This record gives sequence, C-alpha cells and structure tokens, in this order.
Amino acid sequence: MPEAIRVVVTGAAGQIAYSLLYSVAKGDVFGKDQPIVLVLLDITPMMGVLGGVVMELKDCAFPVVTEIVATDDYDTAFKDADACMLVGAMPRKEGMERKDLLAANVKIFKGQGESLNKVAKKTVKVVVVGNPANTNALICSKHAPSIPKENFSALTRLDQNRAKAQVADRVGRSVGDVSNAIIWGNHSSTQYPDMRHATVKIDGKAVPVHDAVKDDNWLKNEFISTVQKRGAAVIAARKLSSAMSAANATCDHMRDWWFGTKPGEWTSMAVISDNNPYNVPANLMYSFPVEIKDGKWSIKGGLAIDDFSQEKMDITAKELEEERDAALVVVGDKK
Repeated sequence: MPEAIRVVVTGAAGQIAYSLLYSVAKGDVFGKDQPIVLVLLDITPMMGVLGGVVMELKDCAFPVVTEIVATDDYDTAFKDADACMLVGAMPRKEGMERKDLLAANVKIFKGQGESLNKVAKKTVKVVVVGNPANTNALICSKHAPSIPKENFSALTRLDQNRAKAQVADRVGRSVGDVSNAIIWGNHSSTQYPDMRHATVKIDGKAVPVHDAVKDDNWLKNEFISTVQKRGAAVIAARKLSSAMSAANATCDHMRDWWFGTKPGEWTSMAVISDNNPYNVPANLMYSFPVEIKDGKWSIKGGLAIDDFSQEKMDITAKELEEERDAALVVVGDKK
C-alpha cells in the first residue's frame, strides 16, 4: 500500500463538509487504494459538533482512512498537509454586503496562508471553496510565499457543472455527453459561462454546442444568467445553500488535479493569472480552462475570443481587481 497522505478539510462541521467528507473518505477523490489521514479543522465553538462528525466517519468504517484528526488549531491541521480543501468561511448573513463578507473572510485566509507557509508540504494542493473564493485563495497564496502560487486554486467547477447540466437539459442528452464548458473569471454573478468551444455527443458524434442548441439568443442570455444566479436560486428554493453540489464539485476539482484531465478535454479552475495567454490582468485568481497532467495544470491556450466574450471576461476581471484591492487593504498588504 502507498504511504498515507494528509488531507485537510476546513469548516469540517459544516453542511458542505458533511457531503464532502463522505466522498473523500470513501476513496472517490484520491483513489480506492490511497490511504488517507483525514484532518478536520473548525472553530472552537464547533468542536462538539465536529466530534459527532468524527463518530459518524468512524462508524462508516472506511478502509482507506487510517486516522482522523479533529482540531481547532491551524498549525496542527496543516502540518505536513498534502491536499487542503478550504471550505470554512464566514457565511453571508442577511443585510451583509459582499464587501463586508470579504473583509471578514480574507483575515481568516491570511491566517491559514501563514500557517500553510510554516508547516505544510511545499507540494501541497489547495482549493478554496469558502466565498469570496477567488480572492480568498489569492490572499491565502500571498501569505504562503514559500509555496508556489500554482499550488493554490479556487472552485469554479460547480459553475462548470451547472453550465453542462443546463445544456444537457436543453438538448435532451446526458450531462456526461457535454464536454469542454468554460467558466471565465470570478465565482460570482459576473462569471462568464462560455459554451462556444464545448461539444455535446449526439449519435456518437461530438457536435458543437452552438449547433446542437440552435438558439444563439438563449446561449447569450438566459443560459448565462441561469448559471450566474444558480446559487441564489437554490437558496430561494431550499432555504439553504447548495451544499451537496458544492461538495461534489470540490471532489471533481481535486480529483482532476490529482489524476489529470482526459486527453482533448479541459476543466475550469480559478488559478493565478500571471503570464496567461488571454490578456487577463496579472495577480488575480481568475478561472480559466486548464489541462492537467502529472498533478500540474496549464491554461489551455489558442481558444478564439470574440468581442462578446471579451466584454464578459473584462467585466469579471474588473470585479476581481476591485475585490483584490479591497482585500489587500483589509490585511494591510500593498498591491
């Protein structure tokens, strides 16, 4: 058996983690033969609840889980970490503006970045789920300067999954028939879900989504708006956030990062924008289409960008620049 890897999940007593931990511990993310030390981090007032989660994990008797560590201490959690899923963040409360949420959460991710820098493996893979995820990931990375920027990412796989599902429903196919959807930019209502390079398999043939849908107006309007606002729609319907789909997308994200993407396919990840081929400003965690091999991602280049797409990509980049600048002020950093 290979040596056990240390997998950290923050916000481990929360509802996203409740779905996430089952898949991780079952072997669906890192492999059925990969032993795992499961490290669960949450805030001190949640340790009692976290104790109940630990009981359930033990009672599931997952063969790959060799040890479970529950803690409220950053350094204990991140010590020698191989993979981190940073789910924990202050939730947006009624009447709270996005800037208020950002101010509260970037302080958390500054502290976690400092701890990762001090005690985690330099090869650690970090995905940030807690919102505002892109900017939290950027701040976390900035405070872990000994770990490559490329080792930090933010979750936009949920948005990609949502985009694929909308198209699959529209053309009456399985979501597994849809490939190469792209999410550009921020995990927010400014994101740009782009199906111009995507295909859908019909009668064994990969057909461009544009040709399969046969409705340009829908693709440029209702489709984009539905994906952008899907999280709010779920909250309105179930009075709770989209925990199950967020957990599933986090597993998808980390599994592809760990094992790689299929030849000819890419996935969406928010990664550092430095030296990107699409003229996106540097020093942002911006979602791009990426190909992954041997645990390393590279931005898929050479995709044609029309004027409509460029405008959408610029809007979400501008929002990320504004978030970044506000976050840097909060944590006392320079741009």
